[in-house]
Amino acid sequence: ASANQPGAEFPIQNLPFGVFRARGATRVGIAIGDQVLDVVAAHALGLIAPDAHDAARACHADALNALMALGPHARRALRAAASELLREGGAGEAHAAHVLVPMREAELLVPARIGDYTDFYASIHHATNIGSMFRPDNPLLPNYKYVPIGYHGRASSIVVSGTDVRRPRGQTRDDAQRPPVFGPSRRMDYELEVGAFIGAGNGLGTAVPIGEAEQHVFGLCLVNDWSARDIQTWEYQPLGPFLAKNFATTVSPWVVTLDALAPFRVPATPRPEGDPRPLPHLDQGTDAATAGFGITLEVWLTTARMRADNAAPFLVSRGSFADMYWTVSQFVAHHTSNGCNLQPGDLLASGTVSGPAKESRGCLQERTWKGTEPLTLPTGEVRTYLEDGDEVVMRGWCEAPGRTRIGFGECRGTLTPALAG
Repeated sequence: ASANQPGAEFPIQNLPFGVFRARGATRVGIAIGDQVLDVVAAHALGLIAPDAHDAARACHADALNALMALGPHARRALRAAASELLREGGAGEAHAAHVLVPMREAELLVPARIGDYTDFYASIHHATNIGSMFRPDNPLLPNYKYVPIGYHGRASSIVVSGTDVRRPRGQTRDDAQRPPVFGPSRRMDYELEVGAFIGAGNGLGTAVPIGEAEQHVFGLCLVNDWSARDIQTWEYQPLGPFLAKNFATTVSPWVVTLDALAPFRVPATPRPEGDPRPLPHLDQGTDAATAGFGITLEVWLTTARMRADNAAPFLVSRGSFADMYWTVSQFVAHHTSNGCNLQPGDLLASGTVSGPAKESRGCLQERTWKGTEPLTLPTGEVRTYLEDGDEVVMRGWCEAPGRTRIGFGECRGTLTPALAG
């Protein structure tokens, strides 16, 4: 019944995949309302349609990788079987107590074993804003409009929503006339991102044509790429982010499939007049008409004091994934264009999702313009960067006329103090 409530994140039109621990086992589940469909239990009771048996067997694992590796046909077959099972009057009704687990009783886990994690820089608004802070006369470097810029992140420090994040320690240098110092970061930030999980991979030495790129994408999630801006400023030249970002990255536990997102496809962001056309291996041609995703994204903040006062969370920003300069298809095509082999469970993150308005900037570095435009919270507290005890909650959803709204769930994390040292 909870799947039918107005504004429900996980109606039957969504059915995202994740991994949960409950009743002494870890296995793949599908979110439906405030419940989790235990695919393994449903399969054992003979409730999964025959054409989805291979996919259901892959769900006995403690990660989505085996299911991801089977490709889009298996994903669609299992999602269709779950939809048939869960609909009113379906075969699942008589077995609800055996195949449904209340989400409050389930421990949600990182949905895949992430072998590799790549973070892109796909928002031209974000790139222009950050570039303007450090290179006012030349905010965008010459390659930006030709190449989806990215870097390899750290897969081992990816954590699931709800995990506390410890403030990192590192080298910073605020005074150019003095040596750097080592200590806790003083300019902690979040980055609002969307992540794409790879399904079926490609062979080493082969490239994925852009027209086939989405056949290799299992689904999307929310990502918080926690960032220590002062560490980043000192270390990023000449090779880019390192310790400023590899201490923690938070992902939401549910992966929303491209099938569920199909009704919410939008055109890729039109390139302004004068911008170069993508090179042939990145040119989406007529597919550009549906290459984007109409996902609304929000960032909410609560401080320790706000929670103590029972104050409502503060909305920091609201933006749209439709504003990105580069698309998910282009991420995959570019990443494999040199023969790099993507593998099931790899995560490709979008980089900070920012729009043209101040209220749509997806990180505090932009939202407070490098700390010069502080945010005043309802309690009177002021924030330029995150303080210990601050909780960041990211949410995303899709809606369109005549369509049922679907959501991504939360990507939540609280910043805790650095280790003494």
